Parts: sequence; structure tokens; C-alpha cells
Amino acid sequence: MIDNKKPILKAPPLSCDTHLHVFGDPVTYPYSAEKRNVPPALPLADYMAQYQDFATQCGIERMVFTQPSTYGRDNSCMLDAIKLCGDNAKGIADVDENISDAELARLHSAGVVGIRFNLGPPNRPVEAGLMEKHLPRLLRLDARCAEIGWQLDILSPSWLIVEMLDVYKNLKSQFTLAHFGMFLARDGAKQPGLLKMVDFLKHGPGRCYMKLTAPYRMASEPLFEDSTVIARTLIEAAPDHVIWGSDYPYLSNSHRVHSIDLFNLIAQWMPDKNIQQKILVDNPAKLFGFKNKK
Repeated sequence: MIDNKKPILKAPPLSCDTHLHVFGDPVTYPYSAEKRNVPPALPLADYMAQYQDFATQCGIERMVFTQPSTYGRDNSCMLDAIKLCGDNAKGIADVDENISDAELARLHSAGVVGIRFNLGPPNRPVEAGLMEKHLPRLLRLDARCAEIGWQLDILSPSWLIVEMLDVYKNLKSQFTLAHFGMFLARDGAKQPGLLKMVDFLKHGPGRCYMKLTAPYRMASEPLFEDSTVIARTLIEAAPDHVIWGSDYPYLSNSHRVHSIDLFNLIAQWMPDKNIQQKILVDNPAKLFGFKNKK
């Protein structure tokens, strides 16, 4: 996956990849029956070595593992990955909304800082009543997160994000929206949904962070460079509330996606070094609770 391609920029010290997934041998970490993709059956250490090769080339030092749907609510693979990385890693778990306080405390001590609220796949078509169906779980998870200082990681199609903005306005915890909010690059910077999102970022309660992740889901092949118009629109709207992540290892598109190509898009999205520092280092350190190193 790395081969001979080289990054065209170096991330500043303490840069964070805020959204990646990790997998292991299914004998050790059994897959969920509801899995959407089947990863290669490699040991966890091999996945980590491949990712670290990419991270080292690009200057990425910190990471936030996001629980993949492949494992459902069995977070053991992700927790083992955090353990391998120590203080440089945090995790976003998938849990039942009625999880015990004791289990939340165990996850917290293991490096978990939030809960994934997964309404994917991101290209899910419009479905009447979807918000109402999932709202009780969202509000319960939000209350649990607010109690302990965690965050919500929300994966959702763009139409549902727009539909739920009034709900998001009243969430008590901080939350992230993955994959550019799935606002498609082909629809441009003036698409109505994105304009509503921009207004929310500018004038909302200030608890929302937009993830510049998985441009291959919302932009055009081969290099996804048309994602730049959406990225710059979001950065201009709220530079203090934008973060970046690789979405490694992109199981749904791995045959068409190259880690270095995706990383190199940063140079187009945010050519200013001060903005790179903010989005790659300062914002994730604040949101995920990484401690500054002397």
C-alpha cells in the first residue's frame, strides 16, 4: 500500500490521525454477523506495522482508533491496538446505550474517549423516519458521554445530518461528523445542505467538529482532488472545529485508494502552515485529551 510514493509535505510534530480502523486475525478477534466488509486475515501486529510505515513517512505521531462495524460492539481488537501504542493513541468504542458505569470506567482507563454512533453506510439513501428510529439511542448515549466527558463520533449520510441539525444543537457532549459530513464534492460549495452545515459550525453551540476523512467517499477518482472545495469551505467556516483522519485501511475502496495520495491532499486543503498546525495538532489534542509533550 505504501510502495514508492512519497508524501509531498511533512506533518508538524504531534500531528494526529483522528480516524483509522484496525483489524486482526479473526481467530483472535471474531467478526460480527453484521459486518459490511471482510478485512484481510492478518495478525494485529501486521496491521499496525503497515500503518506505522505510512504514519512515519508522513510525520503522524498520534492516532485515534475508531471501532469498525466489522466487530460490532466487541472492542477488544481496538483496545489491544491502543495498548500497543500507549499514550499516543485513543479510541472511540461502540457500546450499548445501557452499558454499565463500571464498563465505561474500564474503557476509559484503557484509553477510550468516545462512543461511535454509526448510521452508515454514508451513502445510505433517504429513509423516512430514520431520525425518529435512532433518536432515543442517540440521546441516551449523549447523556452518558456528557456525564464522563466523552464525545460522540457520528457517521451519517448528509441528508440525515441536515435533518438532525436541530437535534445536534441541543446535544450536551462534544461530537464529530465523519467524512466531510458526506457532502459530495460534485455538488459544490453552494449546495443547500452544506450551507446549512456551515451556518451550524459558525453559529451553533460550538460542540461540533467536522472530520476531513475518507475523501474517496465524496469526491472523484483517481486522486479525489475535487474534495478541496468542500474542505476549504469547512475550514474557512470553523478552523478551530475541523480535524483530519486517514480512514485507514479503507476496506470498501482499498483497491483504488493509496494512503500517500490521500495524505497529500492536505497540501491542497490547507496550504497554510498555521492552519495545518491547528487542524493536525491543536484541535485533536484539545478534543481527544492528548497531553502536550515537553
